[in-house]
Amino acid sequence: MTSRMTPLLEYNEKFARTFTPVPLGVPAARVIVITCLDHRVDPAIVLGLQLGDAPVLRNAGGRVTQAVIEEIAYLAYLGRRLAGGTLTGDAGVEVAVIHHTQCGTGFLDDPDFRREASLVTGVDEDTLQASAVADPATTVTADVERLLSSPLLPATTSVSGHVYDPDTGRVSTVVDARQRAPIPPNSRPRSI
Repeated sequence: MTSRMTPLLEYNEKFARTFTPVPLGVPAARVIVITCLDHRVDPAIVLGLQLGDAPVLRNAGGRVTQAVIEEIAYLAYLGRRLAGGTLTGDAGVEVAVIHHTQCGTGFLDDPDFRREASLVTGVDEDTLQASAVADPATTVTADVERLLSSPLLPATTSVSGHVYDPDTGRVSTVVDARQRAPIPPNSRPRSI
């Protein structure tokens, strides 16, 4: 049996011949992208990202979950360590949350579809409903707010929200980049 990976691995051979490694460090674009795993939404192509430009976190719907927040907290910690603790002020990173129109998770708004999906996947219905993106402008705004309200988000990190349209190829800004309000000292999480 021929693997469907064969043409992709052949491409990789060509890629590797001219490959220049990128050292571990702060991402060149100083952006972390959170987006959907939909095969029509590839931030490297849509945003022109190159290797070393930006970490990309992908899940169904591109939703901001607790796991995504924890990954961003780790990336921020790692970035500070790699930069010798000097990521402050404008040197911080922006988290760009990008949802898209025609998202397959929109079907999860239908209770019958959600129930069947729960039975097939083993994921509880509440979790599935929380990942639904039926109105991407609304969900991206909610996810930006969720990030901004997290005490794990470093003060130097800004967050923006965008919607990608797979029919036009355009990304529209829904929420301009902003930083979270300062968190009172007694409610800060312990250092990592």
